Amino acid sequence: QSGPDRKAPSESLTAPQRRRDSGEHDPDWASSTLGVFICLSCSGIHRNIPSISKVKSLKMDHWDDAQVQFLAKHGNAVTKATYEAHIPIYYYQPTYNDCQVLREQWIRAKYERKEFTEPGKQLPYTDGVKEGILWKRGRDNGQFLPRKFLLSEREGCLKYFTKQDSKEPKISVKIDVINATFQPAKIGNPNGLQITYLKDNKTRNIFVYHKSGKEVVDWFNAIRSVQFHYLKVAFPIASDNEVSRLTRNFLKEGYMEKTGPKQREAFKKRWFTLDHRRLMYFKDPLDAFAKGEVFVGSSENGYSVQKGLPAGTQGNFSWHYGLTIVTPDREYLFTCETETDQLDWIAAFTSVINQAMTPQEYASKQFHYKKWLLCW
Repeated sequence: QSGPDRKAPSESLTAPQRRRDSGEHDPDWASSTLGVFICLSCSGIHRNIPSISKVKSLKMDHWDDAQVQFLAKHGNAVTKATYEAHIPIYYYQPTYNDCQVLREQWIRAKYERKEFTEPGKQLPYTDGVKEGILWKRGRDNGQFLPRKFLLSEREGCLKYFTKQDSKEPKISVKIDVINATFQPAKIGNPNGLQITYLKDNKTRNIFVYHKSGKEVVDWFNAIRSVQFHYLKVAFPIASDNEVSRLTRNFLKEGYMEKTGPKQREAFKKRWFTLDHRRLMYFKDPLDAFAKGEVFVGSSENGYSVQKGLPAGTQGNFSWHYGLTIVTPDREYLFTCETETDQLDWIAAFTSVINQAMTPQEYASKQFHYKKWLLCW
């Protein structure tokens, strides 16, 4: 029965049972049919698959004894052992911080499509090859048009073609220089994916989306799959931590002001992206090419970040919260609009600089090549 004397379904359960699907404790919702606890954000996704999941509030809804016993018997730890038994190591498992399309397709992959319940199951991102249409943003006019993309593990590259029947690709990119990250707000589409790669030691961005959330997430995990197999061949002793960076969210993005190498020029507002050890800047967030970039190494290689600008800085700047990146070659000066932005950028740089460099980073061209850094 319900009432003030009846315990909530979660009160008698252990922490692993109560931990919600997205990884945190003390959720306020649960699926009475799956036996998992979920957060408010994920509860909306579960409601969209009512044939699989019936969502109820732990505090406001009535739970009969059978439902409470079902939760007690299952819980997130037990359910995870069933529905996440055979997740490929390269498959990206989102958290509550990730965008809607990633979280929704993760939930649907587990409970609706049951992609991870059987070993060796054939899935759209496990074949080593994927071909299909993605809507790509034009570099000059900003218009999204359908383009054929082809991902090949055998060739170790991603290609796209301007026409369906084109024999030669517009661009062919080696898989080891690619990063893919979801950018719905930046691209203006809930399924927006940013593909970043290096060409001639310069960064290039491709912005794409697909009308199907499942399709765009399948592309994302297919890229990770091909990258994983490349990594295991090129670096057989790569650790799981390195595997986790097959693709990666940018550590931080946003506007700062910068000055030129002589440090006497006026500071200009630019969009900055910190992609692990690459700091890039653009005139516009949707620019296809970075105007410049700098490699951010580790403290043991002579890199550091300092709050404020050097005394006597002469360039004119409108933002007054400065920071300085010190490298073995020179110092780079930036200003932020607010103190919060300044501290957030310093924290992001510090997290990178404090990490020891991996063998891949030492071997990469970007570490050995003298970058054309932050030119106008």
